[in-house]
Amino acid sequence: MDDAKNHTLPPERPQYQSVSLWTILAEYLLVGLTAFSMAILQKLKSLVMRKRWLTEEELNEGLALVQLYPGPIMVDFTAYVGYKLRGVPGAVVATTGFVIPSFVLMVALSALYFAAASLSWIHLLFIGLEALVIGVILNVTVDMAGRALKGRVEAVIALLAFAGLLMKVNAIWIVLLALPAGGWLIRPTESPAVLPHAETSAPKQRWIGIAAVTAVMLLVVGFAWSLRSDIGSLALSLFKIGAVAFGSGMTIIPLIQADVVDTHHWLTLNQFADGIALGQITPGPFLITAAFIGYKMGGVFGATLATFAIFSPSIVMTIAFTELFSRVRNLKVVRGALAGVLASFVGMLAVVILQLGRVALIVPAAYGFAALAFVAVRWFKLDIHWIFGGGLLLWYVLMELGLV
Repeated sequence: MDDAKNHTLPPERPQYQSVSLWTILAEYLLVGLTAFSMAILQKLKSLVMRKRWLTEEELNEGLALVQLYPGPIMVDFTAYVGYKLRGVPGAVVATTGFVIPSFVLMVALSALYFAAASLSWIHLLFIGLEALVIGVILNVTVDMAGRALKGRVEAVIALLAFAGLLMKVNAIWIVLLALPAGGWLIRPTESPAVLPHAETSAPKQRWIGIAAVTAVMLLVVGFAWSLRSDIGSLALSLFKIGAVAFGSGMTIIPLIQADVVDTHHWLTLNQFADGIALGQITPGPFLITAAFIGYKMGGVFGATLATFAIFSPSIVMTIAFTELFSRVRNLKVVRGALAGVLASFVGMLAVVILQLGRVALIVPAAYGFAALAFVAVRWFKLDIHWIFGGGLLLWYVLMELGLV
């Protein structure tokens, strides 16, 4: 957000209708193809500032808004900008453009991964990759703990979430319990940024568009239910998670793991860790890992359905919350509820680290690689691709020398 404040944006709203849907699609295809990992949000903000699509107030409002409701923040923000530019069609086109490049790459990588899964050297190579993933997730957890655990109540919620997930309590129930607990017990003391007032009512056609997109999503939910198969059940699970999970893609991982690995055993923990790694090294939204899971379950069709399921709730909630934002944004109970949910994710991420560690850290060198990844990303601020690329190269050398 600091970067946005350092740029001068037009004081008045741009003429949104002058931005064509083709332009929006082309720009977000480029971002989806070139933006990686921690640089994604900066790329998304830079696009808006470079094109002068929104005012500074609208940009900052969007960055605040997307933290108030479920869904991966980067996809939510993309839908927000598209909606501001061209209403519902803009939100759909922007999000589609952002996701497509990573989806295509993930399908290709998934096909290669599962085709080569029987090769012993591939399995050994991915042990090193999984160790690097653990180091990266540990850094995310520490960062999130620093932001989310601001008092005793938040710490208790995190500990209860940690214990609950260890005891196999459904992760969705943990989130749903953390929401009212935070709203009741947490009262953030800092004042939110003063934001412009939204219009008192949205144009009728926008609400018609919101209803249409919601109807399409519900039709696909019904289609997934009608399949009565594992791929249909996976889609329903991802719809559910996309509708209740807050934060970045990494914070949503515990909920996906709980269903995909622990409850239904669709993937092994090792496969899940590898899917996380592939989601890190592909451009675009991190939760494209859903396509990896879907491909394993049902090929290209499964990957497509899984990707739609995890991201479509973000579009629906973004366009609805953009219209309703000013009515709830400053309520302390809303900010407290959000704080409770984020605290619960800290505890659940800690469980993910423990569970992945049990299956991935099976040789001494793996512990060292996890520690190196943590140090590299936390203190040296290295890009994820240097960490994974350099780490895998070093691991391969150790393999050739017979040291792992």
